Amino acid sequence: MTAQRPTAPGTTGSGSRLRKAGAAPPPDRVLLTALMEAMEVGLCALAADGSVTHWNREAERLLGWTAEEAVGRPGLAGWAVREADAAAVAALLQDAAAEGRRRVQEFALLTRDGRRVLVRAQVSAVRGAEPATDGHGDRCSLYFAFSEARSQVDLERSLGLSEALFEEAPLAVVLVDADLRPAAVGASAARTLGVERSALLGHPLGEVLRDGVEELESALQHVLATGEPLGGVKLWGTLRGDEERRRRCWRSEFVRLGSPLGDEPVPLGVAWLFEDVTQREQAEQESTVLRFRATQLRRAGLAAAECEDPMEGAVGYLDFVLAGFADHAYLDLAADGDTGGLVRAAASPVGTAAQDPGPEPSGIPVCYSELHPALRALERGGSVCVTGGGDTSWAVDRRWPAATLHGICTALRSRGRTVGVLTFLRGPGRRRFDRADLSYAEDIAARVAAAVDLSGRCPD
Repeated sequence: MTAQRPTAPGTTGSGSRLRKAGAAPPPDRVLLTALMEAMEVGLCALAADGSVTHWNREAERLLGWTAEEAVGRPGLAGWAVREADAAAVAALLQDAAAEGRRRVQEFALLTRDGRRVLVRAQVSAVRGAEPATDGHGDRCSLYFAFSEARSQVDLERSLGLSEALFEEAPLAVVLVDADLRPAAVGASAARTLGVERSALLGHPLGEVLRDGVEELESALQHVLATGEPLGGVKLWGTLRGDEERRRRCWRSEFVRLGSPLGDEPVPLGVAWLFEDVTQREQAEQESTVLRFRATQLRRAGLAAAECEDPMEGAVGYLDFVLAGFADHAYLDLAADGDTGGLVRAAASPVGTAAQDPGPEPSGIPVCYSELHPALRALERGGSVCVTGGGDTSWAVDRRWPAATLHGICTALRSRGRTVGVLTFLRGPGRRRFDRADLSYAEDIAARVAAAVDLSGRCPD
């Protein structure tokens, strides 16, 4: 704030006495009055002799004293300051002004109804253009802008919280403007997203996110449009700088930012607060999958125990375990003799063979090529995992449904013999088989192999 030299006590900030005298105030005085009345903090100016020369509207609102009651008083004692505090407050103001720079001080003022209000004031000196006539050098007047200390502390806390969130807090924070472009990025957020803080400013979010940007922008637009915060949102995505394309999960909170300075709230953007919970979510998902699979195996075992024909129980395993694991399952048994081929014994779901190029259970050896994964699993007595390149001919050549993208073939072993092969297939909407899937498939194969062996349909 640029200070002008306080006027004589007769010329108030409102200019009322000038208008009574019939004189038009000069333009600079009109501008000064307008600036004073528009200030959001109280302002009081004191002449060199201590008399009050300026008192703005905010000072009137805070303390209750009007400009007509304040301007012209010989000092603050007895009305704006208690008599017991007057000397200390006057000395504090003069010492701050004597230093020649702005100082922030705290002291108590009195309201019109007699309450004490602790204020925080910024005190500045105004040097006179002419030397004093008492021989003591330049005498100066001063002004102080003040507001309630509680309000100032609240503001400082807000600023301190903002700085802590951006610099020190482990919680990641990104401020996104109304154009969905980052306007401020916290240090933790930059580390989580793997970018420099300045590199993301003003750029689209798609430059740092490969997958998941649509969901993130949708959440931001929703908060901007409705103003309602979103909490506990789990967003999955991948970073462009991650060559392995690992999926990450961010537990996110969204809060719209608005300006308190306008007549109506003006949205300034959205604060995106998030933390990386990938490991926690993956662990929870794996636990859920394991519990579900264990339940399915238990149900399949109970159902198989009620089957008179063990082969019927072996086929029933496929229907139970297919849910949530694969799209198709084939049970091929080793053919009798030295042919080394496979015979289709069952397929799940039923009816798939009529829709896709897969052989039906007919007792006729399946025409697999020499390097087919099922034959390789039969020969090794183990498991073989394969993934296609998205070409339908890749699946058709292997006598699998055209939409197949991932396959796993595991040998059926019982009493030291390989009695067949169990095949599970996934389409493009599922991920490839991993180690956990392989262990589950082998667990299923062990149970199915025992049922097949018990049925007596194993080759000699």
